[in-house]
Amino acid sequence: MNMASSNMTIIQVLPSLEFGGVEKGAVEIAESLVNSGHRSIVVSAGGGMLPQLLETGSEHICLPVGKKSLTSLYLIPKLRAIFNDTDASIVHARSRFPAWLCFMALKNARPTNGPYFVTTAHGIYSVNRYSSIMTRGDKVIAVSEFVRKYIIDNYAQTNVNKISVIPRGIDPSLYSHGYCAGKKWKQLWFGQFPETINKKLIILPARISRRKGHQEFLEAFSLLPFHNDLHGVIVGGPHKGKQKYLNFLKNLVNSMGLEKHITFTGHRNDLREIMSISDIVLSLSTEPEAFGRTSLEALSLGVPVIAFDHGGASEVLKTIFPQGLVPINNVDETVSLINKFIAEPPIVEQHQAYTLESMQHKTLSVYKSLVQ
Repeated sequence: MNMASSNMTIIQVLPSLEFGGVEKGAVEIAESLVNSGHRSIVVSAGGGMLPQLLETGSEHICLPVGKKSLTSLYLIPKLRAIFNDTDASIVHARSRFPAWLCFMALKNARPTNGPYFVTTAHGIYSVNRYSSIMTRGDKVIAVSEFVRKYIIDNYAQTNVNKISVIPRGIDPSLYSHGYCAGKKWKQLWFGQFPETINKKLIILPARISRRKGHQEFLEAFSLLPFHNDLHGVIVGGPHKGKQKYLNFLKNLVNSMGLEKHITFTGHRNDLREIMSISDIVLSLSTEPEAFGRTSLEALSLGVPVIAFDHGGASEVLKTIFPQGLVPINNVDETVSLINKFIAEPPIVEQHQAYTLESMQHKTLSVYKSLVQ
C-alpha cells in the first residue's frame, strides 16, 4: 500500500444511512474528504441519507453490516476484499457491530502501514467486551469530554493518548443566530397546529423513549401557571416497538388535564424551524447523553435552553449558556427557571464554539496523523 501520496482513501462503516446523528456525521466527513481531494467510501445498508451522500461525490457499498446475526460473519471476507481492492488508508467504524466485523477483517491482513483502524464512540455504551471494540482503534474519537472520561473510567486498558475529543459541529450558516422560519413554513405549521398560534412555545425535541424525559416535561408543565399563552410541544416520534409508550404519554396528558396545552408532532425533519419559533427548548434526558446536539442547535439560533446538568448537554451549556442548567431530574428547579425565562427572556450570546468546519478539520487531522 502506497502511503506516500497525500491523497487518502477513507472507508467509513456504519449500520445504515437513516436519519440520525451518527449518519449525519458520516455524511459530513464524507463531504469534507471529497472537497479535500480524498476518496470517500461509505459501507452501510443504505437509507434515507444515501442520496445526500452520493451528491457529495462519495461512493457507497451496500452491505448489511448492522445485522446482528451469525450469518453476518460471511461479510468479513467481503470487507477484507473491499479494503484491499480500494487500497484503503483508513477504516473508520462508527458502531459496535460493524466495528467488530471490520476488526476481524483487518486482523492478520494488515501490512505495517495500514489500513489503520479508527473508531468513534458516539454513545455511552454498556460496559462489556462487546462495547470494548470502540476503544480498540489505532485512534479513538470521543464526541465529548464526557465520553472521553467514560472510556478512561471504564476501559482501563485504553491508551489515553490515542483518544481525540472531537465534538459534533454545526454549520453556522444553517443555524445562524436570530434565524426565523419563513412565512410559507409558518403558514403550513400553524395550519397543521392551530393550537400553537400566538402562544409561548416550550418544546422538548426528543424521540419517544423513557429516558428522554417526557414524563418530567409533562410534570413540569402541569406545575406551570396556566396562562392561555403557554403551550408545550413534544417533537419526535417513537421507534418501532415504542408506540405503547407514546400511548402511555398521551393518556398521561389526558389524566393531567393538559390536552389543550400539549401537542405531539410526531417525527419531523424541520426541527430548526420549530426551534426558531420557540421561546424555550428543553433537554431533560434522565440518563446522560454523549453530546447535546439539539441544545447546541437551539443555542446557535439564539433560543434559550434549559437542560439537566449532566453528560454532553451539560458540556455544551457550560460553554455557551450556563444559566440554563438545572440539577438532574429536578422538576421544581426546571419549573422555576421556565417561569424566570418566560418573565424575562434571557439573551443567548452568539458563539463559534462547535462548528462543522472545526469537526471536519479535526477528524481529517486524525486520519492524516496515522497515514503520515
